[in-house]
Amino acid sequence: MASNTEKKPATEKRPKKKSSGGSKKKLSAFNKFMQTEMARLKEEEPDMPHQERFKTATSNWSANKNKGKADK
Repeated sequence: MASNTEKKPATEKRPKKKSSGGSKKKLSAFNKFMQTEMARLKEEEPDMPHQERFKTATSNWSANKNKGKADK
């Protein structure tokens, strides 16, 4: 007696979707600043540890952010 519910073999898999890679999220002002600031600090102080460089960059962001508010 034949079964009405035939199953596909377990070896058949659906092809994976490939990402187009075109819809990346835009960087925020902070992210853009940090990218450029980290690169600048790395060039100026190549021996500075990453953690210290990051702290310097974030304090520079705060200083620039507060400076912009004072100018307005």
